[in-house]
Amino acid sequence: MTLAAPPVTATPPTADLLDSIYVGGRWTRGAGDEIETVDPATGAVFATLHAATVDDVDAAVQGGLTAAHRSGWSSQLPHERAAVLHRIGNSLEHNAGRIGALQTLDTGKTLTETRALAMSAANTFRYMAAAVETMDGALTTPRGPWMTMSTYEPMGVIGAITPWNSPIASDAQKIAPALAAGNAVVAKPPVWAPWVTLLLARLCDEAGLPAGLLSVLPGPGRTVGEALVRHPGIAKVTFTGGTTTGRHLAHVAAEKLMPITLELGGKSPTIVFDDADVERALQGVLYGIFSSSGQSCIAGSRIFVHRSLFEHFTTQLVERARHLRMGPGTDPSTDVAPMITIAHRDSVARMVDAALHAGARALCGGAVPTEGPLAEGAYYPPTVLTGVVNTDAICQEEIFGPVAVIMPFDDELDLVEQANDSAYGLACGIWSQDYRRALRIAKAIDAGTVWVNTYKQFSISTPFTGLRDSGLGSEKGRDAVRHYSNQKSIYLDISDSPLAWGRN
Repeated sequence: MTLAAPPVTATPPTADLLDSIYVGGRWTRGAGDEIETVDPATGAVFATLHAATVDDVDAAVQGGLTAAHRSGWSSQLPHERAAVLHRIGNSLEHNAGRIGALQTLDTGKTLTETRALAMSAANTFRYMAAAVETMDGALTTPRGPWMTMSTYEPMGVIGAITPWNSPIASDAQKIAPALAAGNAVVAKPPVWAPWVTLLLARLCDEAGLPAGLLSVLPGPGRTVGEALVRHPGIAKVTFTGGTTTGRHLAHVAAEKLMPITLELGGKSPTIVFDDADVERALQGVLYGIFSSSGQSCIAGSRIFVHRSLFEHFTTQLVERARHLRMGPGTDPSTDVAPMITIAHRDSVARMVDAALHAGARALCGGAVPTEGPLAEGAYYPPTVLTGVVNTDAICQEEIFGPVAVIMPFDDELDLVEQANDSAYGLACGIWSQDYRRALRIAKAIDAGTVWVNTYKQFSISTPFTGLRDSGLGSEKGRDAVRHYSNQKSIYLDISDSPLAWGRN
């Protein structure tokens, strides 16, 4: 492991670190407990924020319902809403550097990644603006003396619970289509990384989004999140996070008969066949697991390599992993930045320690830095484990850190059986120059997204979904707006006669 320069304490952008939450169009200090936000690169507290409360949830929901109707947002023509969304997207692009700096401070991610996430959010708002402006209802085929049509209408107030690992991009994927459909949104950002969502609210306000349509309520999931999901005024919830929490929220939604979208965990396989372009596969596998410090639901954490290539590929992968530069996200030379918190880093370390105790071998990494400039931060080195089988806990449980297991396979039947032996079904990577085989395997793997000869590449126009414990419903794509809409059928009688019924 190559160490980057010592962590540099960035000067906090104080104008974006105000102790205020956004409730129903009003900036106010939260009445909840104080939240300390920590720079993961140094372990130092850089700002405090008072959390929202259950009363704030109620005020935000009521404010959203009022704003949607009084502002006319819910009844505006699609192109009128699209104009506002375009302005928000342009503002996000204009402020990409500001957003990136704040998110790096908050999450530890590299500036390259956080700026890219800001641009992703900008493009999401613009795409959803175009989608709603061009999304048609339908005149359905007549089956009687009627004109029949299918239309889409706003649901009301949407609850959006977003994750800490990619806040601004995840925010946009939920908020943009919900607003495009004519709804209000109450967003609950994570306690560990609340600041960019609050900044998004300011930019939305400056871009002309009617006050009250978006509220941002940082706070604990067990109180603020729970109150949001259970609130009778919430028409739908969209959640990205852990599978255990997602399963609980699904139960609450079922009790309410409320639709819910869940984007949950993963233990994604990445597969290297014997005919793969090795150089391309090495780069892709490294990026798939170690970018974002492995803190990604789609991380390619189970590496399957054809037995004939296994020894060579493993040697090369480990050598390159050792040369990745670990350091603060503010350093341009950093490849692997700190994790979100020391507590999360320690949970990753415990899982690796348990695997090593059970017989796994660490080919690189596998221990928390205890000396030098990185000892104070939430760092964990890129780790490759071998000597495991797919049924081991380390191969089945999501780690959410820069830890991969590498295993050989013998043939397609063996590979598919192992790859699908998981509670999850989120993503998969396939490396082969035989596209017939790649497509055959892509269809056989249980996953919502499959990449062939690449990994972790996204398009807002392409739906994203998970199977089994990886989620429910989908995000992205042109139909995302309809996922936040109620469908209505209308019959217009065009006959000259009343209904022929009864004795009249």
